[in-house]
Amino acid sequence: MNPSGFEPTEFNCVVVVDKVEEKTKGGVFLPDHHKDREQSASVIGTMLAASPLAFTYEAWPEGSRKPTAGDRVLIAKYAGTIFTGKDGQEYRMCKDKDILAIGAKA
Repeated sequence: MNPSGFEPTEFNCVVVVDKVEEKTKGGVFLPDHHKDREQSASVIGTMLAASPLAFTYEAWPEGSRKPTAGDRVLIAKYAGTIFTGKDGQEYRMCKDKDILAIGAKA
């Protein structure tokens, strides 16, 4: 389920962020520098993998759940390191504490 080719270590997670639109609703194409900036700031994606240590540093309240692979997640702006996986797609390696919220499974 993790096509990036990298398994996270320590307290890290691999997230694939949602793609930024290449043109406006009116059909105007956005310049590359604008798309790059927006892609870096994108904060919603799908968590693909987490290290075995991720999310283990605290006791979780009863009834809450830890993020797992396949969850839609909200991450902190500019969090983590952007890298290109073995499949050529861009991913972010971020700390578990940079994951701010969990959405529904993708």
